[in-house]
Amino acid sequence: MPLFTIQNDFRYDVVRKIFEGGMGIVYEAERRGAREFVKRVAIKVVRSSYASQKMFIENFVGEAKLVADLIHTNIVQTYHLGEANGVFFIAMELIRGVNLEQFATQLADKRRVLPKELAVFITSRITRGLAYAHAKTDKDGRPLGIVHRDVSFKNIMIAFEGDVKLTDFGIAKARGFLTDQEGEVVAGKADFMSPEQADFQITDKRSDLFSVGVVLTNLLLGKNIFKGVTADESRSRIMKMPVPDFRTLDPRVDDRLNEILQRCLSRDVTQRYATADELMYDLEYYIYHGGYGPTNETLGKFIRELFGQFTPRTMNTELQGQTEVLEQTTRTHAKS
Repeated sequence: MPLFTIQNDFRYDVVRKIFEGGMGIVYEAERRGAREFVKRVAIKVVRSSYASQKMFIENFVGEAKLVADLIHTNIVQTYHLGEANGVFFIAMELIRGVNLEQFATQLADKRRVLPKELAVFITSRITRGLAYAHAKTDKDGRPLGIVHRDVSFKNIMIAFEGDVKLTDFGIAKARGFLTDQEGEVVAGKADFMSPEQADFQITDKRSDLFSVGVVLTNLLLGKNIFKGVTADESRSRIMKMPVPDFRTLDPRVDDRLNEILQRCLSRDVTQRYATADELMYDLEYYIYHGGYGPTNETLGKFIRELFGQFTPRTMNTELQGQTEVLEQTTRTHAKS
């Protein structure tokens, strides 16, 4: 029995809550069609406390319109933007897996070390998704100038089949889609943002590549070296802490991998990787130049063994989402 039903352009029977965040809730739902057609999806909904904030709703709608045309194997797919009794929701691809934060927690709990090649593989898949997004143009061929601005452990998913996907473009900047207050406010997770982002400066696609570097170091070391006790301390460490020689922190890091990390984490953006394509090439050459390297199947086998041969329901996260408002309004709508 569904928890409740959303009757919009399509019928969605909401099965359970997947994840609850500060601004919204994500549910698992069954999209119903003709002749008992059923497709399981994730439903992302605005929390009631934000539902009346015009700029937030505009950006929520803008995110949906932006990602609707981002069709790439390493980006969570968006299916539908809907509205039920004034409440907006986004129907998205349901990922049977975990985000990197949950993945890292499980590694620590099981006292497992992520193989270096898998750390680089995961990072290379995210870089593939970014390369696609950064290069995206509108229907007239004009660059959209997409910068994700929130590449972090919570926004990177690994399916139990081994697929790696970037999600949540909610604070991305892109021409014509989202209201941007860059330079006035700091958006993103403090311990993953670039120095220019942490310093209230204008960012471009190279900012995302610094964040990719933070993701890779975190996967390799099992900790985020930039994370402080508070967000302000994390931002200060991002901007000022000397970037270490990673060969001294992990003997698995060789000269070439250390060079890649140093270039990703350069505070001088002119010394950083200029494009995600360039970084992707170096990461993939690093793991494949010997003729064989990790695949989705390799990662899938590792993560299934890590979590057991079952899919824990509590780990089926998708994005970040929201609850009471949806339950109240959609029940009302279903009765009307």
